[in-house]
Amino acid sequence: MEQREDVVIVGAGVIGLASALALLETGRSVRVIDAGRVGGGSSHGNCGTITPSHAPPLAAPGVVIKALRWMLTPDAPLYVAPRLDLRLWSWLLRFAARCNDRDWRSSARAKSEILNDSRVRLAEWVRDYGLNCEFAPSGEDYVYRDPREFEHSREEIDFLRELGVRVDVVDGPTYERMEPALKPGLAGAIRFDGDAVLRPDRYVAELARVVRARGGTIVEHCAFEGATTEGERVRIRTAQGEREARELVMALGAWSPKLADAIGAPVLKAAIQPGKGYSITYSSPNLVPRRPLVLRERQVCVTAFDSGFRLGSTMEFSGYDESLNPRRLAALERGAREYLHEPYGAQKQEEWYGWRPMSCDDVPIIGRVPGNERVLVATGHGMMGVSMSAATGQLVADLITRRTPAIDAAPYAIERFE
Repeated sequence: MEQREDVVIVGAGVIGLASALALLETGRSVRVIDAGRVGGGSSHGNCGTITPSHAPPLAAPGVVIKALRWMLTPDAPLYVAPRLDLRLWSWLLRFAARCNDRDWRSSARAKSEILNDSRVRLAEWVRDYGLNCEFAPSGEDYVYRDPREFEHSREEIDFLRELGVRVDVVDGPTYERMEPALKPGLAGAIRFDGDAVLRPDRYVAELARVVRARGGTIVEHCAFEGATTEGERVRIRTAQGEREARELVMALGAWSPKLADAIGAPVLKAAIQPGKGYSITYSSPNLVPRRPLVLRERQVCVTAFDSGFRLGSTMEFSGYDESLNPRRLAALERGAREYLHEPYGAQKQEEWYGWRPMSCDDVPIIGRVPGNERVLVATGHGMMGVSMSAATGQLVADLITRRTPAIDAAPYAIERFE
């Protein structure tokens, strides 16, 4: 017998599960399928910071020159592996075209809108659904050792405040007294009191728990194979047979380009590249930072959870390479040693990598597929998937129920790439 739901969501990462939860709250029946397991992608090992402060996009003036210089440095914070990949180079050209002040500000405003909404909404979800994920309104600090880098970053502060980001600037000696975990010699710090933190793997597990508790179905190891729209229904082919739904949501993250043709959205192949990130999780050292940190010159994120201690970040464009690059992992530890008295814990619990879905304007892609009103995409969140998850879920639910969205949907529409 043919089985039906109101909505089938492909992808059981943070975006797919957040969308499922928001849709269940509207009364829709929801089934989530995933080729792997819940939270098996980039939702698992990132640093868990919830960051309205990170509105400025990666596509910034000067980034292209820096990236070209770093191509000969395999452990650089931003690394493009030299290779013949026409799709990558096409994406890089689109990315480079955005590295100007006008487009940088435009993308930052779009990111800020969804980040600010998600920051408030996520705290409400933690409270209302009892999500046990080590959430804390911690704030976050950018820390600098190079006075030139510190002064350069201060040039963005007025714009960040215009976006509603709470920003304070502290000189090096003062910050060293505030944060004993850091070695002396700091140029200064920029503090963001509105940011927060959670343990991302536990957040995703808790979303899955609540989705199931509210009647949603999650099917792991069930690969999506294709879909056909037939009138007011979508016929969905999976490794476990066919299903029908009124709507289909594709929340596939970095795998979106691989299935773009299957949903009639080939533009995703040009708009998204997988950006590989790394992290290492340890037992907690004796002396840990009081707030999450970004060690700016090395682009290393430092997060102390109740249950562990994590170093993470880096951006590597190497396609879907599945190797765990020891040089890039070592760069995280080396960067931490420059700044921290105790850069890592005694026990290494996990070494991890994951692919982030990097759109060429560093703004997520959320909305209906042109010419196929029954299929929506929710992808392209880059390094901000956890930070943007609650707002993305609500926007997907608003679009499907055709309610006025909580935020303007236009900046995230797929049509901007056509």
